[in-house]
Amino acid sequence: MNSTRRQLLLGLATLVPAVSLLPGSLLAAEPAPMETLPLVLHSDQGPHHLEVEVALTASQRSRGLMDRDHLDPGAGMLFLYGGLQPSRNGFWMYRTRLPLDIAFIDENGRIVSLHRMHPCESSAPGDCPVTRPDASYRAALEVNAGYFEDQGIKVGDCVSWPGSGEHCAGDPS
Repeated sequence: MNSTRRQLLLGLATLVPAVSLLPGSLLAAEPAPMETLPLVLHSDQGPHHLEVEVALTASQRSRGLMDRDHLDPGAGMLFLYGGLQPSRNGFWMYRTRLPLDIAFIDENGRIVSLHRMHPCESSAPGDCPVTRPDASYRAALEVNAGYFEDQGIKVGDCVSWPGSGEHCAGDPS
């Protein structure tokens, strides 16, 4: 056995018992709570106010609403990106237990695509379907399934949140 491999194995041998000494709370740590902010959907039927969690980092966006059994009616998750995302980049429902609606939002705050997503029951991530928008997007909003239809939200409606600019300023609110 070469010396590099021997050092690696010895290092692993000392690491495994050390990990077992960590408190259980560190081993099964819940992700840190995400920032929340108010969001408004501007539609023909008036403004619709939500309080949404904001997924800003790649890690937060990857986790999304996984492993949750409930999402309050006036809640959701806003996925924000630093740049425009191509339409080939979509969302999946791996380990997501709740049926969701998703709105893909362009750089002007307009909804460019709406979809319903159903939980994926496969334990293999590659077996879960990917929901892709019809156009490039800068943000995506997930809410409980049926919300957009119930509230009359449609493609072309505007979405605003603190820091998003005044792109919905001409809409009634």
